Amino acid sequence: MQRRHLLITTLALAASTAAFAQSAKPIRLIVPYAPGGPLDVTARALAEQVKDSLGTVIVENKPGAGGNIGSDYVAKATPDGSVIGLAAVATHAINPWLFSKMPYDAAKDFAPITQMVRVPNVLVMNADTAARLKINTLVDLIAYAKRNPGQLNYGSGGNGSAGHLAGEMFKQGAGVFAVHIPYNGANPAQLALVSGQVDFNIDNLASAAANIKAGKLKALAVTTAKRSPMLPGVPAMAETLKGFEVDTWWGLVAPAGTPKDVIDKLNAAFTAALKSPETQQRFAMLMAEPVPTTPEQFGQLMQRERARYEPVVKRSGAKVD
Repeated sequence: MQRRHLLITTLALAASTAAFAQSAKPIRLIVPYAPGGPLDVTARALAEQVKDSLGTVIVENKPGAGGNIGSDYVAKATPDGSVIGLAAVATHAINPWLFSKMPYDAAKDFAPITQMVRVPNVLVMNADTAARLKINTLVDLIAYAKRNPGQLNYGSGGNGSAGHLAGEMFKQGAGVFAVHIPYNGANPAQLALVSGQVDFNIDNLASAAANIKAGKLKALAVTTAKRSPMLPGVPAMAETLKGFEVDTWWGLVAPAGTPKDVIDKLNAAFTAALKSPETQQRFAMLMAEPVPTTPEQFGQLMQRERARYEPVVKRSGAKVD
């Protein structure tokens, strides 16, 4: 009798999973940024990986307002698992303190599914500038900045961007001052660095890697707690500034109120995809480390990051009305 009950339960679970995967209603995965960037590319790769377990997953880009437009769309969607979205450090940890008015509540309007990736940030200098100033290490950079206060500048993708705030955290931790120059996006900021208009940036490794390999940028330190296997010869900033740790992350969320069994099915499918060798190899080419988690673990990460960025944003004075 017990074996018969187990068989019925197993068959019911299999039928439920099959029904979820073969639902006539495809899942829409909302990326709150423009096509072509690392978040978009990883979302599309993952959508392809889960088609056998979840059925069709359609990736839709809804950029604007620093990611708030797409995130708000997810927050207000029907909580049945048919609409999910990407939650990133900007949309769920920085924007709540940066924008004077938010269309959604980052802490209450979402149900976490799983973290997707972690991408190291790296402090990079214009290679010619570094050679001219004889700066070969992070220690050299800090020493130069202390001898020449206000003579160095750094660029970012805009006031309140992750690169801006990482720069502010570096300045505070190192006890130095450098002039912040905001640009209209990460690409213009990187072009300004490569052309020598600014001295250093703190960028994510996925964006900076090509110019590092080409010798146009000099990597002084990664901002993760330990050295990155992707740049094993580059020290971690924490080796010089104890406790310093900043990285870029993003993951998957659903609207708050999505049933737990739906969240569990989504989590099982996406974490299995993140663990697959194909995904790990593809993400490694983007300098992105897959980080499958439980919903609870991803929720706790977002909560910690919101708390961490609140004083940083306020101290920077950045604000978007």
